[in-house]
Amino acid sequence: MQQLPLDGIKVVDLTNVLAGPYCSYQLMLFGAEVVKVEMPGDGDLARRLGPDPELNREGLGASFLAQNAGKKSVEIDLKSPAGRQAFEAMVAGADVLLENFRAGVLARLGYGWDRLRELNPGLVYCAISGFGQNGPMSGAPAYDQIVQGLSGMMSVTGTPETVPLRVGFPICDSIGGLMAALAISAALAGRARGGAGCFLDLSMLEASISAMGWTASNYLVSGVEPEPMGDQNATAAPSGTFETADGPLNIAANQQVQFETLCRLVGRPDLPADPRFAAREARKTHRRALNRELNLALRTRTALEWEEILSRGGVPAARVLTVAQALALGQLRGRGFLTELPFPGGDERRVTVTGNGVLVDGAALRPRGPAPLLGQHNAEFGVTS
Repeated sequence: MQQLPLDGIKVVDLTNVLAGPYCSYQLMLFGAEVVKVEMPGDGDLARRLGPDPELNREGLGASFLAQNAGKKSVEIDLKSPAGRQAFEAMVAGADVLLENFRAGVLARLGYGWDRLRELNPGLVYCAISGFGQNGPMSGAPAYDQIVQGLSGMMSVTGTPETVPLRVGFPICDSIGGLMAALAISAALAGRARGGAGCFLDLSMLEASISAMGWTASNYLVSGVEPEPMGDQNATAAPSGTFETADGPLNIAANQQVQFETLCRLVGRPDLPADPRFAAREARKTHRRALNRELNLALRTRTALEWEEILSRGGVPAARVLTVAQALALGQLRGRGFLTELPFPGGDERRVTVTGNGVLVDGAALRPRGPAPLLGQHNAEFGVTS
């Protein structure tokens, strides 16, 4: 197997459910050895989360299988003397310690940053929490939906009639995990240049607001508070979801040349000459009228036909797919995005997991094995559960 950027990096992973496991999954894909430290007998809550009750009973819920492939599992009780001894030995030999407890929990167990640094001066310690380790909200519990609401994200998701709406997947957990993986990678790069270990305090709320991009920056820079616009893009027109003969089509004609090409290809070359649509700001002002004209033209062909015609012409356009349809795209198969793995425990079942969209020297990043059974690697690390 090719050398990966994080080959040789050892990660002790205390995290549960999604934000933290998603972070360590990214590190694993880039080559790190990730050892999940789980409570004896119970393990990660995600072992019991998912749509299949039988898998949940087995401690191999779909959520767990998806985010923990390629990792190892040991059972350690951090409140027991034997558990603390085993944990301290693991930390002493690790490059990274990752946790997503509520702020201050690990410190109350006796493992604040000062103690961890004593155990391993070169350690990169990353704590993911809802609101960060300090501030008036630091002690409050948080899940993805809580952060979605507090970030303002739900206030701009949907239409004026349906707002507020939760984004349809745990986006704040994913953003938090990605930002943590980025921060850890940056800290490791700094350490490799002769730096020391460091403590990374990651707030999911702050990471999520940062990821909202122009939604937040438009208000900060221009004082314009964003409003929910459904499937329309506030920064350009025509840019949103349109109607075809058989279903919805997304079009993002954000540049003048793309708008003019779109109008020509749909048989409406007259539209750019209309004063309401000639310039970018005018099109935004008269968005509804423009959309009506385009929808009439687009209803003459199917979404797939328009996707092919417009894409060939340089206009960004694509169908709106279901999750199942998206996962069946040949584009994903061609780049090795999906990996089929043996089922944990070695029976005849198989499980398919996603990559992260990165190719290293032309090769997709893949897990080296399935998600672990609870405590599967206890003996390897000298842990007795």
